[in-house]
Amino acid sequence: MLLSKGFEVEIYTGTPLGEIVGLSEQIVRDLDGFVREPDSRNVEYTTAPLCSYPRLLCATLRPRRQLRAYLQRLGNYTLIPGSTLSLERSDGFFRSDPQNPYHTYIEQTYGTSVVTASIHINIGISDPEVLMQACRLIRLEAPLYLALSASSPFLHSRVTGFHSTRWQMFPKTPTFVPLFTSHSHFIQWNEAQLQAKTMQNVRHLWSSVRPNGDRRPYNLNRLELRICDLITNPISLLAVTALLEARITQLLHDPTLDPLQISHINSATRQEDLVAIADENELAAAHHSLDAELRHWLDGRKITARNWIEALYGEVFPMAKARGFSCFLSPLKKILQEGNQAMQWLQQYEAGVNVPEIIRQGIKTVEQQEQDLEDKLCEPILVA
Repeated sequence: MLLSKGFEVEIYTGTPLGEIVGLSEQIVRDLDGFVREPDSRNVEYTTAPLCSYPRLLCATLRPRRQLRAYLQRLGNYTLIPGSTLSLERSDGFFRSDPQNPYHTYIEQTYGTSVVTASIHINIGISDPEVLMQACRLIRLEAPLYLALSASSPFLHSRVTGFHSTRWQMFPKTPTFVPLFTSHSHFIQWNEAQLQAKTMQNVRHLWSSVRPNGDRRPYNLNRLELRICDLITNPISLLAVTALLEARITQLLHDPTLDPLQISHINSATRQEDLVAIADENELAAAHHSLDAELRHWLDGRKITARNWIEALYGEVFPMAKARGFSCFLSPLKKILQEGNQAMQWLQQYEAGVNVPEIIRQGIKTVEQQEQDLEDKLCEPILVA
């Protein structure tokens, strides 16, 4: 049986020329299913948890198509790909809810370093202790998902030197997040952070992966992978999700994959050293994505993100095939061969295309991808 899965999608709105325009107040007022981010230039929607990949594809597309139709009625507006303010010339913060004290804290503390777009992938796991195991494993392999999804090589119309500028600058909070050894450890740690004010509320845990649920940290039911840049191609998004589900399913059948059980690192400092490896690998993946040289948590050997992903792919593919979702996993091969969004954009830049033109072309490409997929795979979307 497949695990349930769903997405939280943060995306920018703006003009076909790539100018990002804050429209979340109108969107949230007029469309069901959309919520504000602290800055009005991006907006978020969430899909319901689904086990079926075809249904999840349509659940991902439908709100975007509805939003596009609404933006066209509002004016000549569209959705902007990428995970940073690629063409923005200003560091100003555009508050979506000036009366919200948490938003005030975010603006004053972090500024525009948090005004990013991304995709959060949630995988349902009902047993909290199994969930902690999964979070430990995926925390150490999260850089691989960043490498597949990187889509933010530009900021303020310039090449930054990072494939994921978003993750390089995003303020991971608190500064040190341990590998949680149990559900009770997670509860105690959260309570201590809230007491010390290193977290303002239970949502203020901004790490690459975290346990999630309806009443954090007590009632938990899913793993939330937060590291990915925005993946606008739905087929690529399902492929990344399929790798995540397959890896978690592998752990469910073989708990010895838990890093705290099988790591080579001396037990006295194992947790701290594994966290250090994860943080180091995240920065490397933000810099070079698929070409990044990482350190494998299992035995400390150096390995490129691309080769590590290829090894995992070969390991989990038979299981995904047996469970009927290998066809959704297989598009990873194309990403590994052709590069992620950031790598493709940088290839265009090196060929002489300027950043504004790359974003304009990207806007058209994403809209056409969505239209083609809707026509082929989903029921027509009716817009009032």
